Amino acid sequence: MSETCVCPRAERVGEATSGADTCAIIVAAGSGERFGDPRGKQFVELAGLPLAAWSILAFDAAPSVAALVVVCPPARVAEMRHDVLDRLELRHEVVLAAGGATRQDSVLSGLMAAPEECPIVAIHDGARPLIEQEHIERCIATVRESAGVVGAICATRVTDTIKLSDGNGTIASTADRDLLWAAQTPQVFWRERILAAHEAALLEGYAGTDDASLCERRGERVALVETSRDNLKVTLPEDLAMAEAMLAARLGIA
Repeated sequence: MSETCVCPRAERVGEATSGADTCAIIVAAGSGERFGDPRGKQFVELAGLPLAAWSILAFDAAPSVAALVVVCPPARVAEMRHDVLDRLELRHEVVLAAGGATRQDSVLSGLMAAPEECPIVAIHDGARPLIEQEHIERCIATVRESAGVVGAICATRVTDTIKLSDGNGTIASTADRDLLWAAQTPQVFWRERILAAHEAALLEGYAGTDDASLCERRGERVALVETSRDNLKVTLPEDLAMAEAMLAARLGIA
C-alpha cells in the first residue's frame, strides 16, 4: 500500500469539476455468522433503522455521489427493497445487485452494476454505519486531485504496538508502528482501474483482504486518507451496542 496520506478539505472538492461523479457501492451481502443473529447484521435495527440504512443515507446525501448500488444476498433482494429502502427518503434511485460467495465476488457484482457514466466508485461496507459525509468527500477528492494514484482509502494510524508472530506462539519481531495503518471503508477508485483489478484477481484466482490490495499487487498506488476511529465495523454484538451509543450521541438521542 502506498504511504501517501492526503487529507483535502472536507466539503465538495474540485469546483472545476461540475456535477456529482461517483457511484457508491454499499456491500451488505454477508451472512454475519460471527454476529450470531439469524436476521443478518445488515437487517438488525440500529437507532430505529436497519443497520445498512445508515450507510445508504450517508452516501445518498454526499454531494459527490450520483448513483447508489446496494449489494445484498440474492435470496434477500426483496427484503432489502421492502424492509430497508422503502423506509428511507433518498435522493437517488438504488440499484440492487446480488452478492456472491465472498466479499470480493460481491464487490465485483456491484462494480458490474455501477453506471458507466460515473468514473469514480466508492466501495463501502454496509456494516460500517457511522461513516460521515466529511470522510466520504475527502476520500473522493483525493482520487480526483492526486496524480499517480488509482484510489484512496479511509484509514487510521495504528496506536497499539504490533508484534509479529513466528507461528509458534512467540514473538518474531515488532512492527514499526509509524508505518502501520488500519484500513477502513469507503475505498474509492477510478472505476475502470478497480474493475480491471477485480477481473485480473478473478482470472488469476487471487483473494485479497480488501479492494486496495487488488490494486497494490498490480504495482498501483493507493493513497491513505486519515479518518475517524468512529467509523467502526459491526462484527460482533458488542460492536452494535457501541455503534448504538455513538449514533445516539451524534443524533442527540437521550
